[in-house]
Amino acid sequence: MDFEEKSSAGLPNPENPEKLLKLDLDKPRDWAAGIPAVTTAFKHVLEEAGAIRGMGALLKMNQKHGFDCSSCAWPDPDDDRSPIAEYCENGAKALAEEATQKKLTGEFFVQNSIADLAELTDLEIGKKGRIAQPVYLPKGGTHYQPVTWDWAFKKIAEHLNALDSPNEAAFYTSGRTSNEASFVYQLFVREYGTNNMPDCSNMCHESTSVALAESIGIGKGTVTLEDIHNAEVIIIMGQNPGTNHPRMLTALRKNKENGGKIIAVNPLKEAGLIGFKDPQTVRGFVGTSVTIADLYLQVKINGDMAVLKAIELLLYQAEKDTPEQVFDHQFIQNNTVNYEKFIEHLQAYNLDDLAEAAGVPAAQLIEAAEMLKHKKKIIVCWAMGITQHINGVDTIKEIVNLVLLKGSIGKHGAGLCPVRGHSNVQGNRTMLIYDKPYEKQLIKIKEVYGFDPPKEHGYDVVDSIKAMHEGKLKVFFAMGGNFLSATPDTTYTAQAMRKLKLTVNVSTKLNRGHLIVGEESIILPTLARSDRDVVNGVDQMVSCENSMGVVQQSKGMLEPISNDLMSESLIVCNLAKAVLGERTVVPWDRFMESYDNIRDDIEKVIPGFEEYNKNIRKPGGFYLPNAPRAGKFETDDWDGKAAFNVAGLPKHKPEADEYYLTTIRSHDQFNTTIYGLQDRYRGVHNERRVIFMNPADIQKAGFKAGDIVDISSHYEGVERIARKFIIVAYDIPESNTAVYYPEGNVLVPISSVAKKSNTPTTKLIFVKIKKHQD
Repeated sequence: MDFEEKSSAGLPNPENPEKLLKLDLDKPRDWAAGIPAVTTAFKHVLEEAGAIRGMGALLKMNQKHGFDCSSCAWPDPDDDRSPIAEYCENGAKALAEEATQKKLTGEFFVQNSIADLAELTDLEIGKKGRIAQPVYLPKGGTHYQPVTWDWAFKKIAEHLNALDSPNEAAFYTSGRTSNEASFVYQLFVREYGTNNMPDCSNMCHESTSVALAESIGIGKGTVTLEDIHNAEVIIIMGQNPGTNHPRMLTALRKNKENGGKIIAVNPLKEAGLIGFKDPQTVRGFVGTSVTIADLYLQVKINGDMAVLKAIELLLYQAEKDTPEQVFDHQFIQNNTVNYEKFIEHLQAYNLDDLAEAAGVPAAQLIEAAEMLKHKKKIIVCWAMGITQHINGVDTIKEIVNLVLLKGSIGKHGAGLCPVRGHSNVQGNRTMLIYDKPYEKQLIKIKEVYGFDPPKEHGYDVVDSIKAMHEGKLKVFFAMGGNFLSATPDTTYTAQAMRKLKLTVNVSTKLNRGHLIVGEESIILPTLARSDRDVVNGVDQMVSCENSMGVVQQSKGMLEPISNDLMSESLIVCNLAKAVLGERTVVPWDRFMESYDNIRDDIEKVIPGFEEYNKNIRKPGGFYLPNAPRAGKFETDDWDGKAAFNVAGLPKHKPEADEYYLTTIRSHDQFNTTIYGLQDRYRGVHNERRVIFMNPADIQKAGFKAGDIVDISSHYEGVERIARKFIIVAYDIPESNTAVYYPEGNVLVPISSVAKKSNTPTTKLIFVKIKKHQD
C-alpha cells in the first residue's frame, strides 16, 4: 500500500513542469533582518494594501490600543514600544495578506471551479484575495455559489441536528481566534454536546503543555520579556527565531547588550541564530551585525536529549568537585521531588556516548557546561524542533530537569520559555478550547450556565482525522486555519476529509482546505484582526494572550473589504442560536450586543480574569497568574513540588539507506501561508520543492546538487511518496535532511506521534531518496 500526492485529489501537482525547476541559489546569510527586511516588508504591504491603507495599519500593529499581529505570539514590550515599527518583516507580510484590496465575490467562484483552483500552487491560491461573502458547494457540485448568512446557518444546523450523536461532529480552532470568540465557541460546542475540539496546539506545543503541567503544574512558560533581557545565559533549542519569531531577535540583542550569553542548539545553521542587523538601530541600519549565538551546537535531528544529559552530567561532575557551588541544593530540597532518582539515572551515562548520540563534539558540550556552571539566571527557549518528536514530552521534561538543578525558575532573569507559533494559540487553551477538559472547568460551566457539559474526552487533531477515515465523524467545522495543509499524512487526511458529509471553514482567504472537502462545503468569510468590528454602532475590541501570559486588547482599524463579513464571535453566536434553538440556556443575544458581555462571562468562568473589562483597557493589558513564576508549583501528583523526570535517550534504528528528515519553514511563509518564494536566509529562491542534504551524503549516494529525486517514508507497512524534489547542498549534519513544510507533510505517518501528547512527529521522519524517473 502506498500514499502519494495526486492532483486528482486536489493536492499540489508535482508533475506540472511549469511549476518546478525554477530554482535559483545564492550563499546562505549569516545574519537576519537588516535593510532587506524593511524593503521586503514595505513591498508586500504596498502591493497588497496600498500606501494609505497599508502603511496606516502598520503604524497601529502591536501598539497599545492598536491591533495584535495575526502572526506569531512573541510578546510586545510592556513599556518601550517603538512608535514607528513594533512589527517584523513576516508580521508585515501577514498584515499585507489580510489588508489586501483584492476580494473574491460570487462572480469569482462562478468563473473558477474547485478543480481549476486545485491546479494552482498554494502561493497562487492565497494571493487571490479576501473571501467577500458566504459560499456553498453542493453535493456533486463543481463550483462554490454565493448564499446568505441565514441560509448558511440553517444548512449547518440541519446537518448538526440530524447526526445520531453530537460526537459525530468535530470543531477545530486556529490560533488566530480571539479570547472572546474562543470562549463562546467552546461554550456552544459543549452545550451542543461534545468535547471534539481539535486545535492547532495539538500539532505544535501540545508536548509542552503536557510536560510542563506534569512537571511544574502549569502548561505555560514562566518568564517575562524583561527576564529575557536580563538572563545570564539563554539556551535556544529547536527554534529558528529569525524566520518564525523575528521580534525575538530584538530581545536577544538587548540580552547581549546586558552581558548575557546565548547557546544555540539546532541541526541547521540559521541566520537568525548567528547574527542580527537591527534596522531600528544605527548600527543595524548601516549593516553591522550583532552576534547572537556565542556557542552554536549543531546537533543531529532529535539529538537534543543527549545534549541536555551531557550538560547535566558535566555539571554534576563539577558539583562533586566543588560541592554546593554548581547545583542549588536549597532550592532542590525545598521545591522538588525525585532528585535522587534522577542523579542515579544520570550517572549511568558517559560523555563520549552522549556526544556521539548528539552529534556534537565533546569539547563543545564541555564549553556549554562551563557557560552554565556558575550561573543561576538561565532561560531555556524552545519550539517545534523539540515538541514534534516521539520523545518530545520527555525532552521538555529534561529541559525542566536542567532548570531545576540550577534553581533557575521563579526568579528574575530565569525560567522556561516555550515560544508559541500563532498569536493566540495559548489564549485558545486558556479559554477552554481543549478536547480533554478538567473536571473543575466543567463544574464551573455548569455552575454559571446550568447545563451539564459532556465529560467524555473528545478527539484531538490526529484522532479526528482517524475518525473521519473510519466514518465516525460526519461534520467538520474549522474556525480558521488550513487544516488539510497543516496536518500530517496529507493524502490520508485528504481521503478522510472527502468522507465527511459537511465541511465548514471560517476563513479570511482561500486555501487548499477549501478545495478538498466533504459531500457539501460552506465557507464563512470573517473579519481579520486588522478590520474594524462594529456592533450596534460601536467599535468592538477583542483580546489575545501571548507566549508570556499577557492578555491585551486588539482593536482593528481598517474598513473591511466587504460589508458581508462577520466576526468570529458573531458567527458562533448566530450558529448556536440556529443549532440549539429554544433548548439553549446560554445568553447568545446578550453576547451579540457587545463583546464586553462575553468578557463579563469569561470572568465568571475562568480564574485570573477578575475585572476583565477594566484590566483589558489598561495600556499593555495584564499578566495572568503564573505560580511557577512566583516560585510555587501547583502540581497534582507531587504535593506542590516540581518534579525531576527520569527518561532515556530516544532509540532510532533507521535502515542503512534511510536518512533523518525534518520539516522546516521558509523565510517567506508563516505556518501554511506562503508569502512568496524567497527563502533569502538560506539562499533558496523561486522554488519550494527542495531537499537540503549534507554534501558528503550527496556524494556518497551518487547524487549531485540539482538532481531531482523522489522521497519516500515507510511506516507500519505503508509507503508514502513525495515526488520531484531538487537536491540542495547545505550545512546540515550527515545523514540529516530537511524539506519545507507543508510540502513534506505527505511523508509524515498519521500514527507517528509523540508519546502522551499525540503530536505528529513532523520534525523526524525516516526516508529513502531515489533519483526521479520520468
